[in-house]
Amino acid sequence: MTILVTGATGYIGKRLIPLLVNEGHHVICAVRDKLRADKSYLNNEHIDVVEVDFLKPETLEQIPNKIDVVYYLIHSMSNDSSSFEALEERCALNFKSQIEKTEAKQVIYLSGITNDTKLSKHLKSRKNVENALQSKHYALTVFKAGIIVGSGSSSFEIIRDLVEKLPVMIAPKWLHTKTQPLAVRDVLAFLSKSAGNIETYNKAFDVFGPEVLTYKQMLLQFAEVRNLNRHIITVPVMTPKLSSYWLYFVTSTSYKLASNLVDSMGVEIIGKPSDINNILNVEPLTYKEAVKLAFEKIEQNSIVSSWKDSFISSGRLKSSFHNYINVPTYGCFTDYKEHQVVDSNRTTDKIWAIGGQTGWYYGNVLWKLRGHLDKIFGGIGLRRGRTNVTEIDSGDALDFWRVIYADKIQQRLLLYAEMKLPGEAWLEFKIENNLLKQTATFRPRGLAGRLYWYSVLPFHGLIFNGMIKKLSA
Repeated sequence: MTILVTGATGYIGKRLIPLLVNEGHHVICAVRDKLRADKSYLNNEHIDVVEVDFLKPETLEQIPNKIDVVYYLIHSMSNDSSSFEALEERCALNFKSQIEKTEAKQVIYLSGITNDTKLSKHLKSRKNVENALQSKHYALTVFKAGIIVGSGSSSFEIIRDLVEKLPVMIAPKWLHTKTQPLAVRDVLAFLSKSAGNIETYNKAFDVFGPEVLTYKQMLLQFAEVRNLNRHIITVPVMTPKLSSYWLYFVTSTSYKLASNLVDSMGVEIIGKPSDINNILNVEPLTYKEAVKLAFEKIEQNSIVSSWKDSFISSGRLKSSFHNYINVPTYGCFTDYKEHQVVDSNRTTDKIWAIGGQTGWYYGNVLWKLRGHLDKIFGGIGLRRGRTNVTEIDSGDALDFWRVIYADKIQQRLLLYAEMKLPGEAWLEFKIENNLLKQTATFRPRGLAGRLYWYSVLPFHGLIFNGMIKKLSA
């Protein structure tokens, strides 16, 4: 079959695409920005990439007519727009209008379990999207999942941060809320096995793991898997705002995402039973099994996708990568340094491993201090790290930077700053003729931006000099 996958650069989309290809399907990836598409797609005869923005109907003509199945995987947990519900519904209606013109027989939508009368605004939005996708021109299959557990998922990483950092937790009462966590492996099985399966046409299924657990039980079971002794004390006085700050400062999540998670975590998520497990022959893993499987992927350094690589992990980039790949010069301050390299390939490998666990090669204490200051002022700090220890691709999060361009053959890496700044900043590494060229560019915003640049200039001289020498050696 020919299958269109929207949200192809997202957490689920990036994992689903290779699975569909391995099953013999031809996959068309719909992305807002081709620069973010996995480079391996470009050389795969079974994958095509089209650039589509579902908020811009004129771009939808890129979607081919001859498609059989479509996955709708577009949604946001931390859109900072006050009108995000209307935007998500508009995306769905634009999508539906275009897909109805094609030969598609089935649309598969991944939503959230919505069995409570008091829904969070994000679950309410997903319910509205489900209604908007209903059509007489194609069959709609809806899977509603609760907490998804897998390497790189937001829930997994947040729980991991809490468990590994806090021996004793003073936690809000919503930790007693019940849910049914589901392994990401099982989510992918439901999605992939339903393609073209007429038993799933025009039906909605709650999909969930075999256990009903509270968030507190999830934390304690996670600790058991990691052989950690943890104690949790729940208090009734922690307001939603305080709960959001608690998650924000302890974990790698953004404040906006933390706020929306707290909003959702107060709602019990228990799935309605159905025969979908038998229809698709899926036997969901237990929570502990899902956690163990996630750590196997982490230890093998084979995390396919991470929520941190989504724009929602920072919210700083508002438009296409094309707007950031050409580094500005007018009205900008620059710190340019160059150094002869001993071995260009070795230096490239060092550059490709920069940040995260590796660090920044020089002045790591100062980098960490800058990360702490960023967190205090509402930024993301350094705690996102990086998804892969040695590989890097456009769109990846890298501490408080975003990878705008990464080409190992051309030996060029371009980063865009997502920390709190009175302006915009880029950091570029490029090797030409065995010469490493390192350029920090800052475009200030008003007087505050100029004062900021001059205040950090002495530290730049120390850090950037040391870093280029270490990279070149």
